[in-house]
Formats: sequence, structure tokens, C-alpha cells
Amino acid sequence: MDLTALTVVKLILFFSTLHRLPPQPTATSSATITFPKKAIPTKSGYLPVNSTTGSAIFYVFYEAKNHNNISISETPLLIWLQGGPGCSSMTGNFFEIGPWLVTPSLRHNIEHLTLKPNPGSWNRLFGLLFLDNPIGTGFSIAATPEEIPRDQNAVAKHLSIAIKKFIALDSLFESRPVYITGESYAGKYVPSIGYYIIKKNANLSGSKRVNLIGLAIGNGLTDPVIQVATHAQTAYFLGLINQKQRTQLEKLQLEAIRLTKDHQWNRATFARNRLLNMLRNMTGIATLYDFRRLTPYQINVVSEFLSDIKIKKILKANESIVYRRCSGLVGSALNDDLMKSVRYMMEYLMQNSNVKVLLYSGQCDLRVGMVGIEAWVKKMKWDGVKDYLESKRQIWVVNGQLAGCRMWSSNV
Repeated sequence: MDLTALTVVKLILFFSTLHRLPPQPTATSSATITFPKKAIPTKSGYLPVNSTTGSAIFYVFYEAKNHNNISISETPLLIWLQGGPGCSSMTGNFFEIGPWLVTPSLRHNIEHLTLKPNPGSWNRLFGLLFLDNPIGTGFSIAATPEEIPRDQNAVAKHLSIAIKKFIALDSLFESRPVYITGESYAGKYVPSIGYYIIKKNANLSGSKRVNLIGLAIGNGLTDPVIQVATHAQTAYFLGLINQKQRTQLEKLQLEAIRLTKDHQWNRATFARNRLLNMLRNMTGIATLYDFRRLTPYQINVVSEFLSDIKIKKILKANESIVYRRCSGLVGSALNDDLMKSVRYMMEYLMQNSNVKVLLYSGQCDLRVGMVGIEAWVKKMKWDGVKDYLESKRQIWVVNGQLAGCRMWSSNV
């Protein structure tokens, strides 16, 4: 969706998206890897967040293909943050929304990995920036494990430094509208960096401010203690579990909620993990991210692709880094952060700024699904929440085909 077309000052919008599931070939143990020259990004490399230690956030940037008849200096910049915590935004780049997707094929029983154009790329109208966040994730550099953020304020501080350093790379970036988006655990990253920027902007002159216009969160974990209470009912009413299993899941949900309220953050996180593992085992589904799938997503092809030394050179990544899709070290560092809510940040942004907000959710996600997202939105302390909850849910059609549903409300 073109976020620049949104005219309301405050906006919440839910999309129950209907996905298409392309067939994927079976991978083998070795592969030939190619990177077409036309797929080379506009810019890539590192944005230092600590000049003393050398810790830095890795980035890949693709300029907008179609400026929509506006100058490049006015074309929005869209920043993508992956979830996890500790998962690389190169997954979003090469498997989801980037202009080129890693595509496996089998020829003569040999696997070939190459890049093919993504017809649904998000850089059709936006300059698209992928950040491996936090440091220690993907190709990003954490000089020491102690520097890896332990909370959302530290995450936001590093992101703010990186975003400002990226904008400083080109004078044409300075005036461009900035939108920040992401999925899953980025349901915490996105509000955190939005909150951090707006707070900092209040004390800065116009030229030094980040021109933040909007935030978008896809299937985001934002208020975990509210969202964790919805897994059992969602699975039950989808017909994926029976009443006995629902009761078992509800007991684990209550345990996670109790531990969270007692501020036993580490134990609360593990309780949620046990709940999700039990849900998957009960249902037998291939992945909680889409209960319709018969096989897991083949995200491993991205890791295989990015492990090739030639690809690292092309992307200007540190060639000594062993690429991992998700960092266990970063995940552990943020373990105590997982069950902490950032709803208050969203409330502040909705109530005290002109930042536009988009929440979108696939209806087949059992891990961070729409029911849980709607549950925390209902709890928001925001003047426009009543209007939103009373707004009409409308069918969303694209090119004559059902694409989902939407709700919105303005608080001008």
C-alpha cells in the first residue's frame, strides 16, 4: 500500500491478507550460486553505531523504481526491520519484499540459487532500506557480546544513530519522508524507534530531525501479555484443537501471564515458548506462521545464498562473518525483553504526534495473529480508539480480487 496516500492524521488499519503459496523445490547439500549484475543494490555496507568499538549495523538499500511523478528528494524512504529477536532483515530482503528473491531450482540433480525479480517488491514506490538489527544480527557487527542491546531503548538508540548516518550519506535523503516497518518482533522495534525519534525530534531544530511520517507493523508482538492470552481460543475456533487441548493451552497462557505480571521476565519468556511449542505439537502443522502450509518455509535458501563469499563481496558485507538467519546470541540478550509491553509507546505516538500508524495482519498466522493484535488495540489509551472499534470493517479488493479486509479511524 502507498502510505503517502493516507490522508488521516492517525490511522489504524487491519489487513487480513490472503497469501499465495508458490511450490518450492527440494534443496540439496550443495548449490551453484549466481548474482545478476542488475540485482546489485543501490547502496550497501555498514553504519557505525559505536565509532570506538567498531560495532555497526549492516544495511542494503534499493532506490525506488517509480517515483510516482515526484522528485527523488520527496520520494519516501521505507525502513524494514525483521523480527526474532535477532533475525536478519536479509530474510525480508531476499525472501519477502525486496526487489530480488533467492530462487532455487534443480537441474541435473544440482541445486542452483539465483535472484529473480519480485513483482511485489516494496521499492516500486519507496526507497527501501533493510537494516540488520540489533547489532550482532545477520551481517551486523557487535564488537563484544556486552554491547548487544538488552532492551528496547538500547535497540532504538542504535537504530537512531544508524538511520541518521544513512540519511547523511546523500543530501537528497535529508528531506525525504521516512516510514519504518517490520514484522513479528519488530512489533516492538517499530514503536520503540518511532517513540525514540519523536521524543528526540522535540528538542532538535528542523534540519536535524528525522522526517518520520509513518509506522507500519505486520503481525507484530507489541503487547505480549495481552496477545499470549489469545492462542487457545484462536486455535479452538479454527477447529485445530479440541476443548481438552484448549484447556491445556489456557493453563500455559495463565502461567505466562502470571510470570509477566510478577516481572519474572526470563521465566515468562520460556512459558510462552512452551505454549507455542505445545500448540504446534497439538495441531501438527508445518509452521505457526501459516496453518495452511504442508511444509515449512524454505528460508534456508537465503542463508545458503548469503554464505557464499562472492555474495558477501557484492553486498559489501564483512567476509569473515558467518551468516546466520537468526542469532542465538542476540535472542538470548533480549530474552528478558520479550514479554515486556511497548503499548505505552504506541499510545504516546497516537496521542501526541502526527505519525501515521498501519497495523496489518495475515489471518492464518497462529504465532502472532490478528485476534491478539486486536485485543491489545482495544486496551489502548488513545482518544481515537472508540471511533476505531466502532468503524465499519470493509472488504478490500485489488484488481478485482479479494485481498483482505480493512478498518480505519482518524483522530484529527
